[in-house]
Amino acid sequence: MTNKKILGIGSALVDIMTQIPDENILKELNLPKGSMTYVDAQTSVEIGKKLAYLGNQMASGGSAANTMSGLAQLGIEAGFLSKIGEDEVGRFFEKQMTETHVNPQMLKSATPSGRVQALVTADGERTFATCLGAAAEMCADDIRPELFEGWDVLYVEGYLVANPTMLDKAVKTAKAAGLKIAIDMASYNVVEESRDYFMQLIENYVDYVFANEQEAFALTGMESLQALDFLASHCEIAVVKVGAKGAYVKRGNEMVTIPPMKANVIDTNGAGDMWAAGFMAGLVKGENLAKCGQMGAIVAANVIEVLGTKMNDERWGKIHEAIASL
Repeated sequence: MTNKKILGIGSALVDIMTQIPDENILKELNLPKGSMTYVDAQTSVEIGKKLAYLGNQMASGGSAANTMSGLAQLGIEAGFLSKIGEDEVGRFFEKQMTETHVNPQMLKSATPSGRVQALVTADGERTFATCLGAAAEMCADDIRPELFEGWDVLYVEGYLVANPTMLDKAVKTAKAAGLKIAIDMASYNVVEESRDYFMQLIENYVDYVFANEQEAFALTGMESLQALDFLASHCEIAVVKVGAKGAYVKRGNEMVTIPPMKANVIDTNGAGDMWAAGFMAGLVKGENLAKCGQMGAIVAANVIEVLGTKMNDERWGKIHEAIASL
């Protein structure tokens, strides 16, 4: 598999990032630390008003969109399929995608664009309150075979299990068009709520699966290495990321351990998304599993040293140098 093209599908969201000095703020907002909670538009606005005094930063977000931006920065042709509103937030999202060299394939809606209140605590842990807006309206009727023409891999964010009829149509249509399917499991609470559906996706459609240890446990009830074996028995490549201990990768009988990179943690937002970007970039360039994993670790270690998921050209230069020296 050399220099293949990757199309991401997920929720087009704009992250509104706020660093919060006190974890009690999360309790007041009824947001479990480290989780992703869906909220309606009114609640999203209220959270924004309550946190306005702390200041914030805006950036295009959404799990698969972040991964596609990372892939494009690593020289891989990447696209992103989602739905946005015809509003300022939607235009901001589309512009940021284009600026990071991702080909945005945006369907349009009269509903306001999706947005995420991303609350970052002092330890770098992130907690999300997500209002999907227009992104939630992507439906099975929007999924047409021509959307997948010319692409080699469909990269799915696990949050889309909340929209199973659309996701079923997407993976079936992509498979029929000859694409490989990759999925990132998103969040442990999402896996817990949709365990059976995740399982049938992995058993029937998924070629590459990315999970952290909490997500892998939520799906399988097994610890990391046992979960890795289980996932690898159902798909071509399984990845289980184990935080500060690095990651495990398995393909068939081949298993590699990827050591973590040292990093000064500012914000863990985007770490998993960027790990997947590094790994997939290596995979489509035909690198071995160990190098793919090391590429993932390098990109992830860099993104956690900045607030948010966007890195400047200087940092991307460092990433390219580190990868070149592997």
